[in-house]
Amino acid sequence: MPMLHHGDCLEILPTLPDSSVDLVVTSPPYNLGINYRSFDDTAGRSEFLDWCRAWATELKRVLSDDGSFFLNVGASPANPLLPHQIVLAFTEGPEALFVLQNTFHWIKSITVETRSSEQISVGHFKPINSKRFVNDCHEYVFHLTKRGEVEVDRRGAGVPYQDKSNIARWGHTGGVDRRCRGNTWFIPYDTINSRDKERPHPASFPIALVEQCILLHGKGSATRLLDPFLGIGSSAVAAKRQGLAEFTGIELDDYYLSIARQRLEEVDLSETGPGK
Repeated sequence: MPMLHHGDCLEILPTLPDSSVDLVVTSPPYNLGINYRSFDDTAGRSEFLDWCRAWATELKRVLSDDGSFFLNVGASPANPLLPHQIVLAFTEGPEALFVLQNTFHWIKSITVETRSSEQISVGHFKPINSKRFVNDCHEYVFHLTKRGEVEVDRRGAGVPYQDKSNIARWGHTGGVDRRCRGNTWFIPYDTINSRDKERPHPASFPIALVEQCILLHGKGSATRLLDPFLGIGSSAVAAKRQGLAEFTGIELDDYYLSIARQRLEEVDLSETGPGK
């Protein structure tokens, strides 16, 4: 049964037991002036980083020693260093909270050229009108752990080989048509007709992004997942679709939380399940 809490994560996280979660997947406010309903996203940079360290300290406490913390952080063209400043605040110095074990690039939109020289553009991005900057089509997902030694299920989160001859050519495949996906994840948003009705949050991530983290974590249905910035509940839906044993979500805004609850009720488990 998912546990969804209404309130400030800095007040609710201290009530959770030590080592009570295996996996954290979250995306905090980015301090880029985004128009959230119940949060001021315009703090000074130093104040913002101190706030991030405060909740990250609690996450370290509640995370098991072999747990993983996947932190999704975006930037803006005028603020490109923000994601790196956050991860440095978590990983540098004698009081470092975490080790950066992997860095993933969540690709929202991309154009590729095929072997026949055809250009294919896929995905969605928010266009900008600028003479200095190009459209920003990706965000970071930082994989943080306590010691940098957590094993992951590379194949569980992998993809089939494009060239099937590689399955027999490379001994490490064991004859299995599955390879590591690597650190670039093309996960587009679902196409929607009305943002207000279908995605009423200014900075949500796709359900599939959380599912990718769950599969890479590799502990299956026994996973205890936490999202301290639940938003409209993509991580809760992912947990239910993957059949996880426990999910805990925290959200400051009552309206976003109501949407999360509604989305959970609408999950059709006949079309989902572990690994799907």
